[in-house]
Amino acid sequence: MDAGNIGFMLICAAFVFFMTPGLSMFYGGLVRKKNTVNTIMTSIFIIGTGIVMWVLFGYSLSFSPTDNGFIGDFSWLGLEGVSTEKGYSDAAPIPNMVFCAFQMMFAVITPALITGAIAGRMKFKSLFVFIILWSIVVYYPLAHMVWATNGILGLDGIGALDFAGGDVVHISSGISALVLCILLGKRSDYNRANYTNHNIPTVVIGASLLMFGWFGFNAGSALEANGLAAHAFMTTAAAAAAALLSWMLCDVIVGKKPTLIGACTGMVAGLVGITPGAGYVPIWAAIIIGLTTSPVCFIMISYGKKKFGFDDALDAFSCHGTGGIWGGLLTGVFSSSAINSDAGNGIVYGEFSQFGAQAAGIGITVVIAVVGTLICFGITRLVTGKIRVSEKEEILGLDITQHGEVAYPSFGGWEQ
Repeated sequence: MDAGNIGFMLICAAFVFFMTPGLSMFYGGLVRKKNTVNTIMTSIFIIGTGIVMWVLFGYSLSFSPTDNGFIGDFSWLGLEGVSTEKGYSDAAPIPNMVFCAFQMMFAVITPALITGAIAGRMKFKSLFVFIILWSIVVYYPLAHMVWATNGILGLDGIGALDFAGGDVVHISSGISALVLCILLGKRSDYNRANYTNHNIPTVVIGASLLMFGWFGFNAGSALEANGLAAHAFMTTAAAAAAALLSWMLCDVIVGKKPTLIGACTGMVAGLVGITPGAGYVPIWAAIIIGLTTSPVCFIMISYGKKKFGFDDALDAFSCHGTGGIWGGLLTGVFSSSAINSDAGNGIVYGEFSQFGAQAAGIGITVVIAVVGTLICFGITRLVTGKIRVSEKEEILGLDITQHGEVAYPSFGGWEQ
């Protein structure tokens, strides 16, 4: 095993870890200040649960080699037998333990993405239980199906391409976020005209940390320090930049002014859109993916939520679910075997089978996320009782009622 590859991958793992605190800042700045602590906490606690679960049994269920193609077994419980010298597979360029560390950070941030959809109205104890169940029922099986040896959705199965988490991370969490916010119902003040995001600079800091970590997220998915990692780095940058600009254009067309929150949201949307194809599509195609992902997500946020009547509070579905589906489909349009021999050629190169595999992988992921979320919601209700906070607690804010803390004590406690 090459020491340079090991060092590169451990640095990328640390980059991906940093995305979860970044997400907490991004979400935390978007809510009312009376819910800031709770919103940040819903990401931060997953650092604890996600890592402990991954070490005890999550990695084993996600990646231990099995013949069933759906989920791993318990052969690597407590990371026993996970080698620090041999690779996950014979062809792996890094030790199994390094791969485990990198994938652990994906398992942490993915369920945290869901929390944006239900901000301000779910009991913390219920969310705690739900996230644990969701990781077991949805995330670990999907990670195995897409990325593990013999997984039924990935290269050893139907051939769906997911370089860094379109299906496993963004579509799974985005669809689950949609189902969960529908089950919980709308916020009591959903239609209040004076709703404002309480701290835009915090949103910018969070979005910037997300993009910083995303370079490790996508480039690191090459699993070694090579040209493919450099390619994924550049497609990531190009898509995010293009999406930022196209969201600004959407803001100008609709609202006559570019907004800072819009620019940040567009940047994140572009990162979501390029994730499944970062190591499979040309760099010029990444610009197209970024330019088109923002309008698709913008339409869902601006019009889709009103049309369909769901309260996706911080647009977890509208950005991650919608952007992930769009990016996954466009991967089947632009993928090139000249860039990555694992990929089939996409529609622009005259072949259609890869697009079909992408659509099938997305469809199966959606079904797993919907059914899994319904199961987890039902079990959570049995374990914790009522899942949603009372109307009084919602009015007071979840910082005080769920945690006994306020984000800005010198500025007047819980109020708006």
